[in-house]
Amino acid sequence: MLKNLIIRDFVIVDTLELDFSSGFTALTGETGAGKSILIDALSLALGERVDAGMVRTGCERADISAEFDIAALAPLQAWLREQDLEGDEGACLLRRTLDAAGRSRGFINGRSATLQQLREAGEQLIDIHGQHAHQSLLRADAQRELLDSHAGLGKQAEEVMTAFKTWQTLHRRRLQLEQNAGEVAAERELLSFQRRELEMLNFAGAEWTSLQADHARLSHAAGLLETAQFGVEVLSESDTACLAQLNALTARLRAGLEFDTELQGTLTMLESAQNELQEAVYALRHYQQKLDTDPQQLRQQEQRMADVVEAARKYRVPPEQLPEALAGIVARLDELGGDADLAELARQDEAARSAYRGAASKLSEARIAAAETLSAEITAAMQTLAMQGGQFSVALLPLNEGNANGLEMVEFQVAANPGSPLRSMAKVASGGELSRISLAIQVAASRAAIVPTLIFDEVDSGIGGRVAEIVGNLLKQLGKRHQVMCVTHLPQVAAQADAQWQVSKATHAGKTLSNIRVMNEAERIEEIARMLGGVKITETTRKHAAELLGVPA
Repeated sequence: MLKNLIIRDFVIVDTLELDFSSGFTALTGETGAGKSILIDALSLALGERVDAGMVRTGCERADISAEFDIAALAPLQAWLREQDLEGDEGACLLRRTLDAAGRSRGFINGRSATLQQLREAGEQLIDIHGQHAHQSLLRADAQRELLDSHAGLGKQAEEVMTAFKTWQTLHRRRLQLEQNAGEVAAERELLSFQRRELEMLNFAGAEWTSLQADHARLSHAAGLLETAQFGVEVLSESDTACLAQLNALTARLRAGLEFDTELQGTLTMLESAQNELQEAVYALRHYQQKLDTDPQQLRQQEQRMADVVEAARKYRVPPEQLPEALAGIVARLDELGGDADLAELARQDEAARSAYRGAASKLSEARIAAAETLSAEITAAMQTLAMQGGQFSVALLPLNEGNANGLEMVEFQVAANPGSPLRSMAKVASGGELSRISLAIQVAASRAAIVPTLIFDEVDSGIGGRVAEIVGNLLKQLGKRHQVMCVTHLPQVAAQADAQWQVSKATHAGKTLSNIRVMNEAERIEEIARMLGGVKITETTRKHAAELLGVPA
């Protein structure tokens, strides 16, 4: 509900801070005192269009702030989280500024917000009923939601929406495959060939390094053999071989040990070198034996490398990435599926459509019954609101294929006068009639209504006497479930309010300013008496006012 409203430099208001309570509040005052300024200011905070003339004369900007208690509005709290516009827990602050040049800025919980975001938040907080109104009941989706909420069909409606989305997802996939069947078949054929080609190549990424090493060795085998043979000869087989001369030297050193033991260190190092050289000779001979100089094997290696390089060039990847290319082809083939997959998808599509139609048909049946009941209730309420012979109908307009909301569009239709045809409520010309119809709807559906604050701007237009008293009773009844505010000229309506605010204007230093204040019991009697008697207020008028208020005169 609305907790606080601060208005600065707006039209003929300099500074005004209002604290609101629950129940039914009436706003009264002389004609032209500025009773609608409160509604205009709220509309501005809710994202309505602006006019530079709304800024008080001589001021740079107007500033409107509205604070709401949203502890019971879980959907709005979730929306604020999604939009990254959260504020204090259980609270929501809407603010709008307007400068003298007509430029405006919006804020939600202190963060910059678009006008669309202000409107979306406002639609969950306040309904303003009246001529030129910001009114959710004129929106088709709000009419559908009200019917479903009134009948307790919210869960069924969600199930229908889920079933529709599932069906549409499958249906779009099926159509896409069918429309592109030729292209898909051609792509599948090409990919299948590429897969076979790469699988026949049977190439692993690590093989490339091995191939390069083997090819280098085989292509230089003759030179490597010559190098190994030269090493054997130098070390062991030539007349001046290293090992032969080293053997001779070590023999003489051993003989010299008999005369000088200091030669032992040198002998030990040479014997170690002798062993290492002997091992080198053995290694070179072993290398000669295993080195393959078969030209056929070299040709095979060269052919293998050529095949790999050709495949890499064809698929435009480095040779070592050919396995990844094959994996990508296999994955794409799995995505495309086959003819069997298309048939299965068609079966799933039809099953999803049947599931949606079944759920939507059950929802339609429930809506038909709920529409009849709601139509009768609102039509009955209209008869008491100076609209005798008027008729209200919740029309269910069929949709051939249905949509996410079911197999029909919900439209509120009204015939304001006897004999008049039913037509869309959005096209009702009279603001007074629209306000009273909206009041009848709100009373009938108040238990299911989600918006916590309802504001009625002169719903008593064109009525009086007994009907005015009935309107007051209806508003008081609504005030038990919602926060209700009403701008009224009728004492019968104002007297039913739980609280009454007086709107007045006065001239200070040559400037006309508007003010709003909460009245006590004695002040209410005087205000109701003024509304009853006009300029001259008598004791009889005061007694009548006290009687309407149900208090001692």
